Amino acid sequence: MMGHAARVAWADFSEAIPAFLALPDIPLSFSIADDLALVFISYPLIKLLSGRVREVRPIMIVMAVLLTLYFVFVRARLA
Repeated sequence: MMGHAARVAWADFSEAIPAFLALPDIPLSFSIADDLALVFISYPLIKLLSGRVREVRPIMIVMAVLLTLYFVFVRARLA
């Protein structure tokens, strides 16, 4: 996994922040699925906040909304 981290465009914050969030989240959450969900939520959100909305595909926004709803309504009840 660290080999792939070397290929991240660390100078571009809209690419680096989601990648940085993914690195410590796998061992902290004990779940690769939760980690991928975090990246699927944070990537489009950061791109939208940085004004680079054209780089985000519509399916990414739909996935981010669905995963956010999943965490709010389903995972919140399990905790």
